[in-house]
Amino acid sequence: MDIKDLLLDYELEILDLNNFLLNALLAALLSWVLASFYRKYGQSVSNRHQFSKNFMLLALSTMLIIYIVKSSIALSLGLVGALSIVRFRAAIKEPEELTYLFLVIGIGLGMGANQPLITLIAFVLILSLLYIQARFGKDKAFDLNRQMVVNVSSLALTDTAVNELMTTNFDVVELRRMSQNRGKLFMTYVIDAKQFDQVSKTKMGLLALDPEAEFSFVDNKNMIG
Repeated sequence: MDIKDLLLDYELEILDLNNFLLNALLAALLSWVLASFYRKYGQSVSNRHQFSKNFMLLALSTMLIIYIVKSSIALSLGLVGALSIVRFRAAIKEPEELTYLFLVIGIGLGMGANQPLITLIAFVLILSLLYIQARFGKDKAFDLNRQMVVNVSSLALTDTAVNELMTTNFDVVELRRMSQNRGKLFMTYVIDAKQFDQVSKTKMGLLALDPEAEFSFVDNKNMIG
């Protein structure tokens, strides 16, 4: 190999490194924007701030894996074999969390495949549609300044009784989670609490139905931040 070939290989390596760094920066930026969007407009009851911290790491990790294996069939087959014996047990509580994770992985895949333009266009399009849905979709009746998360647990209450009490006292009510463990009922709602009197009536109603009932009313902004 002569000097020209060495210089050409060196220039190609520098060019590839520059592309990698540029794509990594774009992946980090897009995942950060998505995390900020998710914290503000997401509908998940769980702690969105804590969950969104994983977006950038997941995007960059996916990009790194694709960059390494895309040029080698052997590495690709090795990755498939490795993933087949690894079990990921992520605590995904709601479908919305899973869809955002898929979008983050898509960012990593696009940048890892050196397709920044297509990835950027798709990201802007998807985020625009999500913004329109958040602002003008079926959840527009909720006022973000009045949203509260209500958690109810009881051995004596039934889901029908709790649901009737919630819909009677609040105009906008969404049941987000319901489970039962050893006879104890657990229910989580998101409500639009316009007045404190509504919260007080609900508390008295729950205690009237079951004096041993456990419940909490939490400002939804605390769940976000």
